[in-house]
Amino acid sequence: MAAAAGFKTTSGRGLDRGSTAWKLWQKAKQLGVWDPAAVDLERDRQDWRRLDDGERDVLLRLTSLFLGGEEAVTIHLLPLVEAIAAEGRLEEEMFLTAFLFEEAKHVEAFDRFVVEVAGRPGDLTRYHSPSWRAIFHDALPAAMGRLRRDPSPLAQAEASATYNMIVEGVLAETGYHGYHATLGRAGIMPGMQELVALIKRDESRHIAYGVHLLSRLTEEGGEEVWRAIEGRLTELLPAAIGVIGELFAAYEEMPFGLQLAEFTDFAQRQFASRLARIERAGKPAH
Repeated sequence: MAAAAGFKTTSGRGLDRGSTAWKLWQKAKQLGVWDPAAVDLERDRQDWRRLDDGERDVLLRLTSLFLGGEEAVTIHLLPLVEAIAAEGRLEEEMFLTAFLFEEAKHVEAFDRFVVEVAGRPGDLTRYHSPSWRAIFHDALPAAMGRLRRDPSPLAQAEASATYNMIVEGVLAETGYHGYHATLGRAGIMPGMQELVALIKRDESRHIAYGVHLLSRLTEEGGEEVWRAIEGRLTELLPAAIGVIGELFAAYEEMPFGLQLAEFTDFAQRQFASRLARIERAGKPAH
């Protein structure tokens, strides 16, 4: 802790301006300061009125999964920030302050769609399926909350694997693909397309930090940490795929002509890509 060991910036050590965390902090300042309230949604409201009931329902379902998920990650990020700060990793803590700010913006962005485009359609928890709840009601808060009593490298690795790799790297990126497959291909709701693009750009930094953190933890903790990461990712993949399957199962005929295989294949590719990135960066040599 800084109070016990002195302050890094005045000790002669200074900030590590070549570190991954510092570079992400610079990008966050340059690219992450945008205002969800500034995006024009008037055309989106017009487009919404022209959709049929099924198209409206699937967009509201997708957005409710994102909105609840973004609220969950905003609520549960703080223990990771505290664990990193307690280790005196100032550059990482600096970036994580932007990380939390950005997650809060994402809540506002998706809430704007629900309120201003969809007209505040009541309780949306009806869209929160069993697999979604298994991740956001159970796995995520348990993994992040554990850090308050056990900030060990192993606990940090399992928390980051849950948060950065499954929630952001698989589920969120598959969800962005969903917006592209609906709004982008149909050429509708330009405001929401803009918001999703900005959110996706923020999340790319979050995932990059997750890869950095998991790689560092693996380099420091060796095979035990790597096995924990690999096990956690494998454990949660069925629930992540389940979220997609449950969304499709809600419709006899899927709106916008969406195909289940396209999205499950996309999610599995994202999973394989994240695992490979961590493996390349930090898996201990045998």
